[in-house]
Amino acid sequence: MPNRLETYRVEAYNTAKQSENKMHDDNVARRFGFSGGLVPGVDVFAYMMHVPVARWGRDFLSRGLIEARFIKPVYDGETADVDATEHNGLLTIEVFSRTELCATGTAALQATATAAAVSLSDYVEVPAVAERKPVSPATFETGKWLGTTPRRWAGQDAADYLADIRETDPIFAGEGLGHPGLIQRVMNRVLVDNTMLGPWIHVGSRMQLLSAARAGDEITARAKVTANYEKKGHRFVELDALVVANGTTPLAHCQHIAIYQPREQAAA
Repeated sequence: MPNRLETYRVEAYNTAKQSENKMHDDNVARRFGFSGGLVPGVDVFAYMMHVPVARWGRDFLSRGLIEARFIKPVYDGETADVDATEHNGLLTIEVFSRTELCATGTAALQATATAAAVSLSDYVEVPAVAERKPVSPATFETGKWLGTTPRRWAGQDAADYLADIRETDPIFAGEGLGHPGLIQRVMNRVLVDNTMLGPWIHVGSRMQLLSAARAGDEITARAKVTANYEKKGHRFVELDALVVANGTTPLAHCQHIAIYQPREQAAA
C-alpha cells in the first residue's frame, strides 16, 4: 500500500531578485503574466530534495535519482508544501502553494551498478565562452558542447545556501556535504555562463546522483545540447550533462530543460 509521508513545509524565498534573469524581478515577471518574481526552479527542486534525503540519507546523495517538472510559479514569502507518497521504493512528490499544484516529481534509489554506468570520458570538457553574446538559436546549436566557470560553496557560502533554501537536515553541515541543489545551480550556469539571456524559465530536470559532493568542491558541468526547438511561441533548449567535482569525480548525470526565450521575448 502507498505510504504518505509527512508534509514538508517551506517559506519560499526568492534568492534571485538581483540576478541577470529578470523573470525573478516583480515588475518584469508581471509583464509575462505572473503575479511577481519567480522563486528559481532550482530552489523549488531543492525543497523537493529534502524528502528523499530525509528518507534515505547519504545513500540518496550518492545514488539517488530525482526528476521534477515545474508547472506554476512559487512566489517569495509564500508557503510551499512538499507532499510525498512512497510505493514500491518510489517517491511521488508534489509541491503546492496558494492551493495550486506548482511542481511534480519522483525520486528513488538506483542500484550502485546502474548509478556507476556513466563515464567521464563520454563528456567533453570545454571552458565557458570567453565573451558572452546575446542569445539566439545558434547559441544552443544541437550537438554543441558547453562548459561552466568553476564554482565552490564553502564556509559561509555553504551555510548561506542552506539558509536560503531553508534546509535544516543536519547531514549537510554535520558531515561537510554539499547539497544536491548546488548541482542544479551549476546546470543553470551552463546557460548563463555562455550567453547573455533575457528573462528565461527553468522548466524541468532529471538528475542521477553519482557521488556525494563535499562542501568546497570545485564544481563544473560538461554539457551537450540535445535539443533546441520552438513550441507555442517559446524557444526551448535541452541539455545532457555530467557535473564534475575537482575535474575528476562525477557528481551527477543531469538532463535540464529551459525556455531560453519566452513567447513575448521570442516575438520581439
